[in-house]
Amino acid sequence: MDRRELAEFLRSRRERITPADVGLPAGPRRRTPGLRREEVARLAFISVEYYTRLEQARGPRPSGEVLSGLARALRLSDVERTHLHHLAGASLAAPPGPPREVRQSILDLLRRLPQTAAFVTSATLEVLAWNDLAAALMEDFSALPPRDRNLVRRVFIGPHHEGRRLYGASDADEFARHAARRLRAAAARYPGAPEVTELVDELLAKSDEFARLWRSHDVGSGRTLCKTFAHPMVGQVTVNCDVLDIADRDQQMVIYTAVPGSPSEEALRLLSVIGTQRMDVPH
Repeated sequence: MDRRELAEFLRSRRERITPADVGLPAGPRRRTPGLRREEVARLAFISVEYYTRLEQARGPRPSGEVLSGLARALRLSDVERTHLHHLAGASLAAPPGPPREVRQSILDLLRRLPQTAAFVTSATLEVLAWNDLAAALMEDFSALPPRDRNLVRRVFIGPHHEGRRLYGASDADEFARHAARRLRAAAARYPGAPEVTELVDELLAKSDEFARLWRSHDVGSGRTLCKTFAHPMVGQVTVNCDVLDIADRDQQMVIYTAVPGSPSEEALRLLSVIGTQRMDVPH
C-alpha cells in the first residue's frame, strides 16, 4: 500500500467533482474545491474520520468493499478504479517490471502489414519492435540504444530534430499528456521496478512540463484517431492511428495507415522504397 500516493490520488479526484455531479447542493459558503471530505465519506458509506485518515496518509489498508465505495463516490473510470486498487495494495502481486519480450506471432504480423507503419510499445512506451515503414516514417530505432527508444523520454526531453517535437507529429502535445498518464498507471502496476522509477525520476528532474502533469495524478489514456507527421523527406504524411492491446504482455501495437488514393498513401509508398536512407547526402 502506497499511503502517500493513495492520499494524493483521493484528494485530486475529490477536488474534481462538483456537488452537482453527485446531486448535492453547492451551498453559499463552499470554499473547498470539489466535494468536502464528509460528502465523499457519506457517498462511500464510510466514516468521515476513516476517510480523513486516508487522505492524510495515515489510514489502514482499505478493504475491497471500501475501495468499491470510494470508486463509486468519486465517479472513477475503469482505469482509475484499477489504479486505486494498485495504490491500496489490493491487487495481485505485481510482476518485477514491464514485459519487454514480444511474441513471435506479433513480430510476424508486423512484417506482414502492407503499406502500414506499425510498432509495439511496452507499458512505459519503449518501442520494442517495429517494421521497416515505421522506421522510415519515424526513425531507425535499430540505431538507438533501448533507453533512447522510449517515447515518453523522447516527447519530454528530446532530442527534437530541427525543432520538430516527436517526429513532427501534429498531436505531440496531446501525446505528452497521454504519455504522462500512462506512465503514472504503469508506476502503480510495477511498484519499485528500477526501469520505471529511474525513468520517472529522470523526467521529473529534466522536464517541468512532465512534473506538472505528474502532479495531476491523472491516469488512463486518450485515443488519437488521426495525426500528421512532418517528414523531412516526403513532407506531410497524414495517417489513421489504431492501437491494439496485447493484454497478456501489457503491450500495445500502434498501426498507422493512410487513406487509399490520398497523397499520404503515395508518401508512405515512397517511404517504403526509400527506407531509412538519407536523400540529402551527396553521392
